[in-house]
Amino acid sequence: MIGTWLENFFALLGMPFVHLYRRLGDFGKFIEFQVGLMPLYFKPPYRIREFFQQMDSIGVGTLGVVLLTALFTGMVEAIQLYHGFHRFSAENFMGYTIFVSISRELGPVFAALMLISRAISAMAAELGTMRVTEQIDAIETLAVDSRKYLIIPRIIATTISLPLLVIAFDFVGNISAYLISSQALDVNPIAYRNTIEQYLDFSDIGTGIIKAFVFGFLVSSIGSYLGYFARGGARGVGLATTSAVVYSAVTIFAANYFLSSLFLLLDW
Repeated sequence: MIGTWLENFFALLGMPFVHLYRRLGDFGKFIEFQVGLMPLYFKPPYRIREFFQQMDSIGVGTLGVVLLTALFTGMVEAIQLYHGFHRFSAENFMGYTIFVSISRELGPVFAALMLISRAISAMAAELGTMRVTEQIDAIETLAVDSRKYLIIPRIIATTISLPLLVIAFDFVGNISAYLISSQALDVNPIAYRNTIEQYLDFSDIGTGIIKAFVFGFLVSSIGSYLGYFARGGARGVGLATTSAVVYSAVTIFAANYFLSSLFLLLDW
């Protein structure tokens, strides 16, 4: 009796881990299959129209909220760092510190989070709706590879769009930080710019762009996977959309840690 109870208890305790392991395995196979399909996307029949539609929806559609986020992020960054640097009379070093924090960390992470909330959620909902309404089955009935037609353009468009969004975020965030520092906080604008020119290295910008490429591929793969395999009608679409946002956000933070550690080991 006790043995059966313990067996049931440990089975119940282990089921979430088994389910997670199985989902991770399926997701790994999905990514492997998609990577194998990507070279075929550049062979006839070309689907350039779908690619530019996704670039417009994902990249251009997310640009506004990314710029607005960058504007206030730069302002808050300047105000918060001023309080710390002012205690040590080191306000002149704010320029480089703000630039590095935005370009290396805040830009890639915040831009990715905005893209998740704006585009990845819509991607999962759209593909999930197509799945539960059997539109994907209809596409495959016409002898069209639904993954090449629906998923590959979204992954490529997101992987290209996010680095461009990060560059825009970095520019607006640093400009807003500079204006707040020089105009509102009375930081010497010449010294502010000089520290950037003196200490800035290409890696300070390049690491953020590399992160953006990785983030874009990961979140688009997660959104596509959860939407493409959605089941259970409207409820299943809602669960797929919610899961896409949550899993993508957590993946961004985890990937950011590992990439930052890798760049630290490489001294880059």
